[in-house]
Amino acid sequence: MGRSPLWTAIREQIAADIARGHYGPGDRLPTEAQLSERFGVNRHTLRRALADLAASGMVHARRGAGVFVRHRPTAYPLGRRVRFHQNLMAAGRVPDRRILLLETRSADTREAAALALAPGALVHVFEGLSLADGAPIALFHSVFPAARFPGLMEHLRANPSVTAALAAEGLPDYTRASTEITAKTATPTLAAQLQLQPGAAVLRTVAINIDGAGQPIEYGRTWFAGERVALTLGAGEG
Repeated sequence: MGRSPLWTAIREQIAADIARGHYGPGDRLPTEAQLSERFGVNRHTLRRALADLAASGMVHARRGAGVFVRHRPTAYPLGRRVRFHQNLMAAGRVPDRRILLLETRSADTREAAALALAPGALVHVFEGLSLADGAPIALFHSVFPAARFPGLMEHLRANPSVTAALAAEGLPDYTRASTEITAKTATPTLAAQLQLQPGAAVLRTVAINIDGAGQPIEYGRTWFAGERVALTLGAGEG
């Protein structure tokens, strides 16, 4: 009567392995088959233990990839110069970007207003995933004036670095004019892209970057995985 279910003992053993550093942040746990063999249990019992670890926030499952130890939240500064690769490298993470969309089209009303363009002016749209140590931390959607940067799409296809692409187009530096941060919950589509549970917390930023003369050059919206990123503001920012 007083004995705990077997799955709780398995959960505690895996949690202890993580606490001892046997599996670090971002590491994949052994497969279900390997863990079932290790503990001498069926997969139903093992999955109950893993589900409880996931509910506690210690691990998370990626469909088709396995179960991973959760990352420590990555500190991501939002200052006058926001640079994705520099931010992640400073946090000790390996940055990467995955391109989802590159297209040139007419600006909608909101984009035209943000970039100080005439209604219907052409804009370049860059959408993709930002990754840290191979795990998605943000979905971004950035819009640039096409007339100002005619070759931007070609540069981004070769190297998905906005800073490098703008430099190749003759803009060596730019700064952040404004950032709006709003707490949201992940839609099913966004959750799938960021490998989150639907309804998980996300932080949406809406930002405008400008050149040295104060002319808007980028209008961006980014959805950060709330459990993986800690957005920070320096003194005098916000």
